[in-house]
Amino acid sequence: MSGMLEERIAIVTGGAQGLGEAICLRLAKEGCHVLVADLNEAAAQSTAEGVRQLGRRAIALKVDVTNEDQVRGMVDLAVQEFGRLDILVSNAGILLADGIEDFPYERWAAVINVNLNGYFLCAKHASRVMMSQRSGAIIQINSKSGKKGSYKSSAYAASKFGGIGLTQSIALELAEYGVRANAICPGNLLDSPLWVDSLYKQYAKKWGITEEEVRQRYIDQVPMKRGCTYDDVTNVVVFLASDQSSYMTGQAINVTGGQEMR
Repeated sequence: MSGMLEERIAIVTGGAQGLGEAICLRLAKEGCHVLVADLNEAAAQSTAEGVRQLGRRAIALKVDVTNEDQVRGMVDLAVQEFGRLDILVSNAGILLADGIEDFPYERWAAVINVNLNGYFLCAKHASRVMMSQRSGAIIQINSKSGKKGSYKSSAYAASKFGGIGLTQSIALELAEYGVRANAICPGNLLDSPLWVDSLYKQYAKKWGITEEEVRQRYIDQVPMKRGCTYDDVTNVVVFLASDQSSYMTGQAINVTGGQEMR
């Protein structure tokens, strides 16, 4: 796929670390100039420097995707600095989990606000630019939890189910303008910082087993017997951002090793 996105302009929210950083660097390798948006400004600067080292232009910007003024400014800055906007990757998200009987409303609302409302605001302001250009690709990083309910993670699943409905609705609205909207639903990124630094320890303590046994338990749930990787996801990002997917819109594509097939 090398060079498939030569000279295209991308915004990646939540782009400072983890999967977001991997998306920024992969888009740069494919030829994109990138605006790296994240609440963590220092980490966003580091990712932007990584993009520059690949020979592409980059801007790092502190952005709260739930703040419409900041989202509007993010899109306007991309157009001001780069002249257009070809790709939006809405990756910013949070996961807060509780049993339904104990879930504080404030935590529930925070998940919905970032994962769903934040996606809406980013898509809203990207679309006004892309509609005038009569071209563009909007990509939401969703989850397998957008296809199937998640145990004691009702807010996260609800936000991701809503994200697929929003993606399909955007796709219907924007098709006549040559703008496509699709979602990617990854499986568990078992080597990501979220898992390595946090979730393995939490689940090991909760279940009274070792971290290695926690990892194996999740691998055993996958028909292909491995976790999802950043490359698995970024391969699909590049495809959906490119002209090779020009007849695809409104899709929610599973990248789960067969764990989810709907």
